[in-house]
Amino acid sequence: MNTQELIMLAMQASIMVTVFSFGLEATSGDVLHVFQRPALLLRSLVAMFIVMPVVAVLMAKFTDLPQPVAIALVALSVSPIPPLLPKKQGKAGGDTSYAIGLLVTMALLSVVVIPIAISVLGKVFDHPFTVHPVAVAWLVVKAAVVPLLLGMLFRVVLPELARRLVRPARLLGGILLALIALAIVLASWHAIVAAAVQGTALAMAVFVVLGLAAGHLLGPADPDNKVVLALSCASRHPGIAMALATANYPDAKGIGVTILLYLLISTVVSLIYLKLRPRFAAA
Repeated sequence: MNTQELIMLAMQASIMVTVFSFGLEATSGDVLHVFQRPALLLRSLVAMFIVMPVVAVLMAKFTDLPQPVAIALVALSVSPIPPLLPKKQGKAGGDTSYAIGLLVTMALLSVVVIPIAISVLGKVFDHPFTVHPVAVAWLVVKAAVVPLLLGMLFRVVLPELARRLVRPARLLGGILLALIALAIVLASWHAIVAAAVQGTALAMAVFVVLGLAAGHLLGPADPDNKVVLALSCASRHPGIAMALATANYPDAKGIGVTILLYLLISTVVSLIYLKLRPRFAAA
């Protein structure tokens, strides 16, 4: 197992621990929050499943990006499960019910939407993209559905212990995320510098900023929901993106480093957004 694979494994663990921690507090009302609000569901679907793939396609088609960067952007754009959304959202004071409901909704819909999106992108790029629905379903279930349900079950069976575990679980998820960021910098320092020179870092930053803007502008009037959708659009699932990219372009070099660089840039830009969020509250 190489360094990139270890970093990706740690990211998966961080995602699962974070989602589990929110399952410890989640209720059935939280899970059904988005499904019970059709207008909110439509806004979320448009922002995450339509706007972001369009942004990635335009960047890949009309800018002079290296092939690995273009492939990574497109793969990230159709991997819309927000892996660390609840943690980021909590710092921003967003709507927890919407965050959890969106996590579940996108996880379930991704099983159907990702294969459709891949088929459409294959025609756009004149390249026969392929993805096995079962593989997508397994990644989605493992990353989001199972940890959330386990947390909710734990809360029902041992409510007092669940309450005590919330903060340690979130702390563990945060520590793993910090270690991942450090590992990316240490393991890929030369590649990061080269990517910055080639414009890769700028392209990823633009993608994240446009995602934040799309979610913020398309989000409901409630500022708490705006920040949730903004972070959802900017946060893409690295595991799914890596699987899609490598399955369709097995010989392309640098995709893994590009996706790791996205993780680093996404974290930094999202934190900046959270700091500046009060200025956008009335937008």
